[in-house]
Amino acid sequence: MRRTERLFQIIQVLRAARTPVTGQSLADELEVSLRTLYRDMAELIAQRVPITGEAGMGYVLDEGYDMPPLMLTADELEAAVLGAGLVAGQADPTLARAARDLVAKLTEAIPEELRPVVLDASSRAIVAKGPKAERFDGARLRVAIRERFKLRVVYQDGGGRESCRVIWPLLIAYFVGERYIVAWCETRQDYRHFRTDRVAALDVLNEGYPGRRAELIKGWEEVMAKRKGAT
Repeated sequence: MRRTERLFQIIQVLRAARTPVTGQSLADELEVSLRTLYRDMAELIAQRVPITGEAGMGYVLDEGYDMPPLMLTADELEAAVLGAGLVAGQADPTLARAARDLVAKLTEAIPEELRPVVLDASSRAIVAKGPKAERFDGARLRVAIRERFKLRVVYQDGGGRESCRVIWPLLIAYFVGERYIVAWCETRQDYRHFRTDRVAALDVLNEGYPGRRAELIKGWEEVMAKRKGAT
């Protein structure tokens, strides 16, 4: 691990810790000597990273500190590029274009020595078959999810039969080349999954749904876990 990456990792460990972290535990995690760890801590403090503590007592990173943007390690950058590649192959056209733009912006913004990571990543997102085209604007759906607006959808089942539902959209799930709207269905009074290519029409209602989205998602996860356990 290069020293720059090691310094980033120290900050990440301290940020996640709830109690002071000793120099020895940091050295063990980074697989370096205690002397090297002390030199790294001195360098971070010299760079005005707000770390308090001393050898033998433990180190704490002051709350509210954040690293400057785009100070990424090679692995973090590759993870971002891999994720963007998956989105570009699976998401709706607007989000796919945003993913490609993200990679282009990362390439321009990162240090010169990290650009080969983008061009020659060891991991590649290979999508054999993307989801089918949708008959609605995916960007409007994402706004409705973020802003907690109800949706009125006309949905076709596998036999082509249509039904009109009012749903509370919680998230978009990607699974085996298909996209699904995970939602609470007012008609069924239960969680339902709607394949996006079977949504014949989608209207965003000027009405928010009650409750917190995070709590509803947690409820969905619990229901899914119970159904999985029952099979």
